[in-house]
Amino acid sequence: MLCLRQVCLFTLRHYQARTLSSDLLLSQISSCTHEDEVFSLVGRNKAKLSEKHVGIALNMLWQLQKKRPLLLRTNEYIRNHSQFLALCILAENKVEHMEDEAIVDTLYSILRLNVEDHDSLAEALVTEAWKRLERLSLPALSKFALCLHKQRRYFSPVIGKVAHIVDMKLDSIEDIRILSVLMISISDVISQSFRDRLLHKAEQLLEEKDEVHFNYARRILQFLQTFKLRYHPLVEKCNKIFLKSASCLDIHNISLIFGLYEQLGFDNAEFRLVAKQLLSETIDDYHDPETFAKLFFTLGPMAGSKVRERLLVTAVHMAEEFSSHQVLVILKTMQKMKCRNSHLLKNFLKSNVIPAETAAIIRVLAMLPSFQVEEIIINKAAAVLPQCRLHHLNCIATALVKWNHYDQLHWQNSSETCVKLLQKLNDYGFQRLQKTDNLNLLLEELTYVNGEWFEEVLNEETMAVCQRLIDQITWANVLQLSLFLIKTNHRCPSLLDRIASVTVENIDKIHPFEIYFILFLFSALNYDPPANEKFFESCIQHLTSNLSCFETHHLVLLGHVLAVAGYFPPVLIKGIFNVSFLSKLDAQLEVLPDNLKQRVRSRLMKLNRAVCLECPEFHIPWFHEHYCQRVFCNSSSRRNPLRQHVHRMLTEILGGSNYARISVLTPYYYEIDFECILDENKKPLSYMAQNIPLDGVEGIHLRRDIKDEWRKALPPGAQRIALEFLHSKAFSKNSRHLKGETAVKKRHLEMLGYRVVQIPHFEWNSMVLSTKGEQLEYLRNHLYGIQ
Repeated sequence: MLCLRQVCLFTLRHYQARTLSSDLLLSQISSCTHEDEVFSLVGRNKAKLSEKHVGIALNMLWQLQKKRPLLLRTNEYIRNHSQFLALCILAENKVEHMEDEAIVDTLYSILRLNVEDHDSLAEALVTEAWKRLERLSLPALSKFALCLHKQRRYFSPVIGKVAHIVDMKLDSIEDIRILSVLMISISDVISQSFRDRLLHKAEQLLEEKDEVHFNYARRILQFLQTFKLRYHPLVEKCNKIFLKSASCLDIHNISLIFGLYEQLGFDNAEFRLVAKQLLSETIDDYHDPETFAKLFFTLGPMAGSKVRERLLVTAVHMAEEFSSHQVLVILKTMQKMKCRNSHLLKNFLKSNVIPAETAAIIRVLAMLPSFQVEEIIINKAAAVLPQCRLHHLNCIATALVKWNHYDQLHWQNSSETCVKLLQKLNDYGFQRLQKTDNLNLLLEELTYVNGEWFEEVLNEETMAVCQRLIDQITWANVLQLSLFLIKTNHRCPSLLDRIASVTVENIDKIHPFEIYFILFLFSALNYDPPANEKFFESCIQHLTSNLSCFETHHLVLLGHVLAVAGYFPPVLIKGIFNVSFLSKLDAQLEVLPDNLKQRVRSRLMKLNRAVCLECPEFHIPWFHEHYCQRVFCNSSSRRNPLRQHVHRMLTEILGGSNYARISVLTPYYYEIDFECILDENKKPLSYMAQNIPLDGVEGIHLRRDIKDEWRKALPPGAQRIALEFLHSKAFSKNSRHLKGETAVKKRHLEMLGYRVVQIPHFEWNSMVLSTKGEQLEYLRNHLYGIQ
């Protein structure tokens, strides 16, 4: 009995000593401040290491690396260390004894240390975690899913199992960090309905949380980008998080956010302003090719002239250091900046075989005015044609047409080679369209397609395909289709009617900003769908209930679109024309790209004019006098052989040069081609007799007395005639129907007291009017209202 007691006491003391020793070792590993300390402890205590020690040691190695800047990390040194290899062998042997969270933490740590995805330890950890998947906590499940994503197991069965668990437990997820990681990880294996549930949950959690880390918002944007889903409510919430976290954002985060915004069709002037300020303050800190390329991409398009020049000079000096991808980023950004620098093309196409990148670089090369095209470029283009999508074919075709036209091909039989290649391009384009049976995929390809080649070769076939797939138009793709029709200026009643009906039926599902583009389509093409009033009223009600979704400059663009269509919602008009709004607009214009800035200012002037003429009850003053004078002073000369020819004919019809004026400015600064005055008996009145000065034929002469001249009373019954020559741009591509802007001008001129005579180009240039006598008779009949 005594002996047995002594044995038990010895065993107990030995066990306690071993536990104390183990706990001490665990504490020592956790207290290490350098990887060599970890390796030293591992080397001295290999026999004592439990599965817990091994897991903590591997995790500690990653935690020590994590604290260092990226460029100072020593992952390779760690992976090649003998004690790290020993740790990995021990961990692989003890996997089955590890706790659930420890398995996931160990897998995460070794992957962050850049261990090969198919390393035996990584495989063992994935297999063991898969067995325990059902019992993993949500934090561990999200971390495991992230590991699988890092291993590029996008479509593996285990990811499918993770997605199933998320589907079952979605309602219980209350942490946006966990949800955002899971969304990214399972995005390749989920259905559309599951995708929508995830987005709804993400939106709900973002609304409930006051403080959200910007990384979680970034992941949500990446999830949207994966599906090419322009879901503006969620993007706007993410944007607010980025603005709150602005001081924490570095060049890598900012460039990634800008790239995601670009792909999602989103822009925010306030974020641009913040980013511009942050990057301008640190512009001298970026010396390596990767970060400089990101800086160039982000800051270049919104920088002032001095900063742009500095960026370009630096890019030239670093040209030889850029990778092919970085060269592509620089060249695409130069295209946005509308600047050309042949020194940055040294890395061009030497090893590039990716169709998208090849086409993009060819597109930028085509911008250069005197670039000498080498045969290797044409050969590269020919090699990638079979893999090219429509917009890639478009880039290559546009470049070939330009190079051939301007004689930039300088080898034997170059023109013949170019013609054959263009024919191949046409054939590949037709084949791709004829095989299309999915409208969403087609619209995705058409997003970046434009130019003469597409319009002349593929536009009609594309419209036919869209009409063939008309039943696939839904609220989710109605925006992309509208944008395509806006770009092509194509008036297709069946497609437009379908867009209108889908919009009205799903008005609450479509974001207000998307409604703007849909209205832009109908307004620009001057098209009235069936149930026109219901369509516009539904859209306007949805818009005016959600004006807070729009940035300041977007409200101006929206107001103009509605005004062209003849709608002036009081809440919108009064919101725009007040001092506070206009002051905020001035601040936003400072960070907008030049072309957008000019467009917003022009639209504000036109909206101001429309409100003054059509809604005097709003008592909005006309405050664009100086702006209009400045615009006309800076515009090019309006001398035009056709105008002078028609002016001579009018002089002959009316009986002298003092009976007609050319290039006339009206009040509110409409320019009309020709003006004359007829009395009540339709006899021409002399401008000299009315004491109205005649403008010369050299172009418009600005005068301060336009309104004073206009107020001079005409004889009773007399009427001003405005004769307008309508070029092809006044009509949609495939019809003789007036576009919105031209129709509005006619409407406004009539409000100013004119009888408007419009001469369409297709009538004037027709064979019916091939002689001078026929042209004189045509003008006479229109001037005097003879049918």
